[in-house]
Amino acid sequence: MISTGRQVIRYLVMNCFCLLTIILPAGLHAQDKRLSNTMAISQNHPDSALNILKKVYAAATEVNDVLTTGICLQQMGIICFNQGHYAQALDFYLRADKIFETSNNKELLAANLSQMGILYYYNKEIRKSRALYDKALSIYKQDGNLKGEADMFGNIGHLYEKHQQYDSAFYYQNLALNKYQKINFKQGAAKIYENLGSIYEDQARYDSAYNCFTRSLLLYQQVNNEIGSIEVVNNLGDILRKTGKYEESLKLSYKALRLAQQTSNTYQLAAACRDLGKAYKLLNRLDSAYHYIELSRKYSLEVYSKEGVNQTAFLQVLYDINKKSDEISKLNSIRKTNQVITIAEVVVVVLLVVLGLVIFSRQRLKIKDQRVLAAQKESIFATLHELMNLELKNKQLQEETLKQQLELKSKELSNHTLNLIKNNQLLESLRNTLQEMVKEDKRDQKKQMQQIIHQINQSFNHEQHWKEFTAAFEQVHQRFFEDLKKHSNELTSADMRLIALLKINLDSKDISTLLGISMDSLRVSRYRLRKKLSLNQGDNLSAFIQTL
Repeated sequence: MISTGRQVIRYLVMNCFCLLTIILPAGLHAQDKRLSNTMAISQNHPDSALNILKKVYAAATEVNDVLTTGICLQQMGIICFNQGHYAQALDFYLRADKIFETSNNKELLAANLSQMGILYYYNKEIRKSRALYDKALSIYKQDGNLKGEADMFGNIGHLYEKHQQYDSAFYYQNLALNKYQKINFKQGAAKIYENLGSIYEDQARYDSAYNCFTRSLLLYQQVNNEIGSIEVVNNLGDILRKTGKYEESLKLSYKALRLAQQTSNTYQLAAACRDLGKAYKLLNRLDSAYHYIELSRKYSLEVYSKEGVNQTAFLQVLYDINKKSDEISKLNSIRKTNQVITIAEVVVVVLLVVLGLVIFSRQRLKIKDQRVLAAQKESIFATLHELMNLELKNKQLQEETLKQQLELKSKELSNHTLNLIKNNQLLESLRNTLQEMVKEDKRDQKKQMQQIIHQINQSFNHEQHWKEFTAAFEQVHQRFFEDLKKHSNELTSADMRLIALLKINLDSKDISTLLGISMDSLRVSRYRLRKKLSLNQGDNLSAFIQTL
């Protein structure tokens, strides 16, 4: 039986070239539509197909046709992959991926992701392969591309088949089959039936395998897929041989041999002869078995010989492409460098002109601003000068007003002091009169007593005089009493009156009169006040009070 891996490669290559055939007419000029024929050429002459792609790629690069360059890179990657040059194929795929992603062409991007997934699968990097399949599947689902979804389901199912996870493999292959049947894509459905037949064959469920291969063959014949038909006929022959139906197996193998001869497919000739040799060996017809085994070996050698020749030619073309790409890259680099230099020179000249204009403009603005600023400063200076003169005049007026108020308050304080002295002198006179009356003890003292009462009533507001005196004193000597309390907290109201009278420089006689005490009592009061103020012996009380 032909290996499933080669079947998958062939199937995916056909799908990719079919996609290219659909896309190219819209993306290329008429002379470049020849790319649609590279599929058939690449199978037998990969070097010729690569040459065609190389020329189209160069022409597309010259006219900056980004989409066409991406398609050419992708198809060159497919050809390199088919020839076993995986590293070179991956390089082409990655370059195409960058182009498709930048141009936001989701259909081509998804197809390219699928190709990279296959490449990673054959390099045994299953996780990367599955991740790329899932990413491509997501894009196809977003675009509603049922064929793309089916392709990805088939690839994912193939991953599970190779890991012998047959339940998952059946699940994804059936999903793919349903999608292909929904859009009536017989080529894809034929491939899925072939895959299902291979799974059943691996499980030794030969009846189910035979049934799936039969359906696959029918569909391949309907779409005239000769290579697919040959492979499925060989697979059917394998099933019959494995179930002991050797004669029927020989008929199918001969049929595959005839089809391979008609198509001149050396690889299929070798496969058909190998199957015939196996069948004749089982029938114990060793001469025939030997004959066909030798034919198979001969055809295989031809295949290897052709592949060697093709590989040599292919490698030469690949070398030329790489060399040409390097030259193009160098030329592009030189061209870009020259463009950058030219642009840089233009930019520098423009910047110098702009810089000159900016400097000239800024200089003019600077001079203009300086003039405006000087005028503003001059105006501000004149205004400030006027304000300072006004403020000076206001201060002078305030000082004169304060002086007048202070003189007025001083006069009021003097008047209050004189009133207090007069009141106290009156009271002193009344006291002396009363003392005389006590001494005389006359009977007509009642009339004199009433007169004294009348005089006392006239002087009843003595305390009010003291309050007025205190208010006037505080206006003249502000914060005097507050500062005084800092020296002692034991001062009484009588002490405060005595200190106030000392502050206005009254002599002892006037002070005794105002306080209504004798000179001896005044001396005692002054002594006590010195103690409360903590004055040292020898310190002058009046001088201390004047310093407050």
